[in-house]
Amino acid sequence: MTYLETTAEFYSEVAQTPQVGLCCVQSSPLQLPGLKIPPMMADMNYGCGTTVHPTELSNQPTVLYVGVGGGLEALQFAYFSQRPGGVIAVEPVQAMREAATRNLKIAAQDNSWFDQSFVEIREGDAFALPMPDDSVDVVAQNCLFNIFEPADLMKALKEAYRVLKPGGRLLMSDPIATRPIPPHLQEDERLRAMCLSGALTYQSYVQHLVRSGFGQVEIRAKRPYRLLDCQNYNLEEPLLLESLDSVSFKVVIPEDGPCIFTGKTAIYMGAEEFFDDNAGHILSRGVPAAVCDKTAAKLGKVNPEEILITDSTWHYIGGGCC
Repeated sequence: MTYLETTAEFYSEVAQTPQVGLCCVQSSPLQLPGLKIPPMMADMNYGCGTTVHPTELSNQPTVLYVGVGGGLEALQFAYFSQRPGGVIAVEPVQAMREAATRNLKIAAQDNSWFDQSFVEIREGDAFALPMPDDSVDVVAQNCLFNIFEPADLMKALKEAYRVLKPGGRLLMSDPIATRPIPPHLQEDERLRAMCLSGALTYQSYVQHLVRSGFGQVEIRAKRPYRLLDCQNYNLEEPLLLESLDSVSFKVVIPEDGPCIFTGKTAIYMGAEEFFDDNAGHILSRGVPAAVCDKTAAKLGKVNPEEILITDSTWHYIGGGCC
């Protein structure tokens, strides 16, 4: 079988016999007022973080969710749209589509605000999304794209870019590796399906996003995900995987390169009340201003004695001067 066929077989198995904690980090699903998550849906939380960021979901967006899983995040997205067809979930595995449909039916009984028409589940895959160009506000995927080999990952990212409206957002949560994963693990199709051996490094992951056309990438969270130990994974030293939540915008890549926000700030500490670099960045004395990594590097070089650049916090929700 190809690795994609192995993945489909694996997720058919876990759709029929849920494996609690298969992929997810040790955290409970996002809690929202008036939202009740059915226990079976929670057990099928096969994600490594969250793609549901309320600040990105105003004005009842149309959300295309790639890989429905047990339906948990589809239900959470529906909480923000609350209209028929507001969430379209694309899933290639029949058993997973059936499981999500059952879970959403239970959710409709437990949540007075929710109707099953709010989530439309379609057969399809990440490489040929069943949507026209420029048609959705948000594309989201949780712990799926890391399974793809690099060429397939590019196909999936370009498809997401295609269906997004200009200014639309790609919300993702994926494992990343703190160093390149050795070939013997990458070639293990079962481990890849389990989201343990297909992860890219952070630098490669972001590079794929930019090469797909996304001009701005914002890191929402980065945290430990899994540790691959020496004994069980035939490694000379342990390899840490991290969970990365990100939001990528379908905007034109600036001439001087993409804007990547990782939580850095610039702080002016000179004698004047503010610093103006005449390139659109104005810093008030003593006040941290969020800046993208590109701007942080430029400001750090132009006036290193008067501008302090803080380290990445790996958390960013807007603001600043970029």
